[in-house]
Amino acid sequence: MTGGPFPVRRFFEGVVGAGAMPYLLHLRPLEWPIMSAHFLLGTLLATGMGLRARPAFLGWLVYVALMNGGTLAINSAFDQDEGDIGYLKAPPKPPEHLVAFSSVLLGAAALLGFLLPLPFALINLSCVVMSLLYSVPPPRLKARAGWDLLINCVGFGMLTPMAGWALTGRPFSQTILLACIGFAFLFATLYPMTQIYQVAEDSRRGDRTLVIQVGVGRSLILALLAVLVAHGFFLAAIRAMGRTPVFLLPSMLAWLAVLLPWLKNWRNWTDHQHETGMYWGLGAWAVTDLSLLALLWP
Repeated sequence: MTGGPFPVRRFFEGVVGAGAMPYLLHLRPLEWPIMSAHFLLGTLLATGMGLRARPAFLGWLVYVALMNGGTLAINSAFDQDEGDIGYLKAPPKPPEHLVAFSSVLLGAAALLGFLLPLPFALINLSCVVMSLLYSVPPPRLKARAGWDLLINCVGFGMLTPMAGWALTGRPFSQTILLACIGFAFLFATLYPMTQIYQVAEDSRRGDRTLVIQVGVGRSLILALLAVLVAHGFFLAAIRAMGRTPVFLLPSMLAWLAVLLPWLKNWRNWTDHQHETGMYWGLGAWAVTDLSLLALLWP
């Protein structure tokens, strides 16, 4: 049984079967709403509500369900985590064929992407390649401090809204490029948050993540500096459109509300509190997405 104390898992296990349920869970569908919002932000900033439903759904299927789901699954297959991981509490043991399953998903994502505009297909293909370099030995860049941060900043932070924009077929504007660079730096804020509570497991595997190499305190200082740089790029994007940046203030305040208490108290926090801090960071990310949506709406 993979449902355990989680009623929703027990329900879906009854639908898909006990054998299939671990494969579904390691796609980490709880992360999909976050990925979907960040992806569709680019689409909405390009055309407002003007994109037709069929290409929007196909783009979502390729980029979020297949590419991102396959990325998280292949990461689980090689990590073999025993404790909580991002977007999945009490994960089941990775099933025997998870590498093959996730490889099929990533391959399907790479091929189906070419049914959509070429810039989208190339961005999506780049993310598939980065997924393999990130998780699969011997490169396994997630185990190399600095490379782990770079892959995530480029893949999730910058390329995800760019993919959403590229889905529309519109050429990239200065505004979206500045905003996407800002999101790359914003992920440099979020990424240490995803690693702090997993230091013990990462150390046990011998992974040398950024947080392990530089320490929790310095990682949080890095996160604070990155959020300031990110908002500098967001401000430049807003000014490029001639808009007033008044709605950017809630975004900055949300991040400070997460980071400043964490910086002050991290030495006394348990792993569970650090994990909770990561989810507060995701909440701040949502505030940023909504702020830029209001400020940059076409």
